[in-house]
Amino acid sequence: MPHGDEPDEQEVLNRIGQGLVYSESDAAFKNPQRRADLIFQYNQTPPSEEAKQAELLVAIFGSVGERAILNPPFSAAFGGNVHVGDDFYGNVNLAFVDDVEIRIGNGVMIAPNVTLTTTGHPVHPARRFDHSRFSEPITIEDRVWIGSNAVILPGVHIGYGSVIGAGSVVSHDIPEMVVAVGVPCRVLRPITDADLRTRTAAGQ
Repeated sequence: MPHGDEPDEQEVLNRIGQGLVYSESDAAFKNPQRRADLIFQYNQTPPSEEAKQAELLVAIFGSVGERAILNPPFSAAFGGNVHVGDDFYGNVNLAFVDDVEIRIGNGVMIAPNVTLTTTGHPVHPARRFDHSRFSEPITIEDRVWIGSNAVILPGVHIGYGSVIGAGSVVSHDIPEMVVAVGVPCRVLRPITDADLRTRTAAGQ
């Protein structure tokens, strides 16, 4: 049972699960779940030691599919809330702010300097005392490609096969099989069979 002003852990978890605001002190009981030392080890592992990298990635993430590649360095708030599917490719400086789950499907490619953040902060400064924040899960479906320097914000769901343009800030759900770009990110056009012929001899 909590003592004095200590928050009840289940009550805090319920609040987090509802996307409501919670503070650093409220969530302090989760700190032992952070895998900072393992992430540091991964980032210091030579590229030639692929087996060690794979072993560390399995220890860091909640689940890892077959043939997953993540180029160091990367960062994660916890690590254990990240789930990646088969044939995942993440390029350098990928940041996972995984206070809650980030689920990434099969065949997803993520370019350099991308941030996936499940957590934001209240707009009014009076509500940001003790680093108060809210968290909502991110879902990225199979075969998505996310361009360099994109930011995926809390609660976003990106549909199958879609492309997120470089530098985009994704604050709302993106449907499947579209190209979406901009700040804020908006659907530019659908992906069609015509895209099968671009940059090929047949498409000239």
